[in-house]
Amino acid sequence: MHLPAVAIQSPLLPSTLRLVLSCFVLLLAIGSAPSTIKAQEPDADEVIRVSTDLSLFPIRVRTRGGVTAVQLTADDFQLKDPDQITTGSYFSAGADRVALVFALDESGSLRQIISQQRDAALTLFERFGKDSRVAVLRFSDRPHIVVPFGIDSSDARSAFDFPALHDTRTALFDGAYAALKMFADAPRDPAERRIIILISDGLDNISTIQPSAIITAAQNSNVSFYTIQIPLFTPVDGHLAVRGPSKGFKELAEKTGGKYFLTADAKSALQPRENQDLSSVFRAIEEDLRSQYVVGFYVSERARDDRSHKVSISIKKHDVEYSVAQYRFSRTHNFSIKLSARKAQ
Repeated sequence: MHLPAVAIQSPLLPSTLRLVLSCFVLLLAIGSAPSTIKAQEPDADEVIRVSTDLSLFPIRVRTRGGVTAVQLTADDFQLKDPDQITTGSYFSAGADRVALVFALDESGSLRQIISQQRDAALTLFERFGKDSRVAVLRFSDRPHIVVPFGIDSSDARSAFDFPALHDTRTALFDGAYAALKMFADAPRDPAERRIIILISDGLDNISTIQPSAIITAAQNSNVSFYTIQIPLFTPVDGHLAVRGPSKGFKELAEKTGGKYFLTADAKSALQPRENQDLSSVFRAIEEDLRSQYVVGFYVSERARDDRSHKVSISIKKHDVEYSVAQYRFSRTHNFSIKLSARKAQ
């Protein structure tokens, strides 16, 4: 069976970034024919197979002066489709509705810090739409769901209180993957933004899941990680320094459309850890989400002709630009669509 392909082009960027962007495409299962999304380059070997005729793209918006508090509507975007192979466009504010999982590291000495951040964390959730959903998962040597998805933050409040677990190994990436799987098991709302806030010291010593596999799965599912490292410190040349996280912890955020935060540095190494306040981190996450939107387009049957078609999405305002995944900011991004014809029944 020949599979249709939706490819994304940006000739100004290196091919590695094209491959990353291709994984960020969220496609919803509203069609019956399988599709393939891949970067349009000779050596692209990563292909995502889905069943869809709707392509959605989480984007970040800013002015050319760097201001991210930009209010846009659907009328501010222009879809150019010279071959007339789309039937319409899609637009939503990225933070109108969120599905949020708090993934909490319960190993080591993080218990008191995480417990103290409960109010700040749940205030972040409560600032989004009334139909937003929240869940809590904790992990040490294995992950376990404490609170499944629900709309009441009071159910999640008690999940931030737990006994400290000492002398346990930490399956950080297994915990991250378990949080990601919660979205697959929950009803899907195309208008909601899907977020995992992972709070940990960043160290892993027992996981069976590779970070790269989690990143790919998150990109395919349009889930963004925000990773918060509450660091441990280690002596280096007679001074205390932040102990770096396990490889892949920062990349979970940087390659899925989220952000990585480090809550302390060497100057604060001797301060009591329980005095750390993450309110500013949660405010930064909220501001980042409020600067995001979701745009996309519906592809018609006319596109199923085994030919390449180009579509672009532009912002009409000359001083506003947007980025998709790790692509640079621009007023316009171009997409190339190639769909195979359906086989006759």
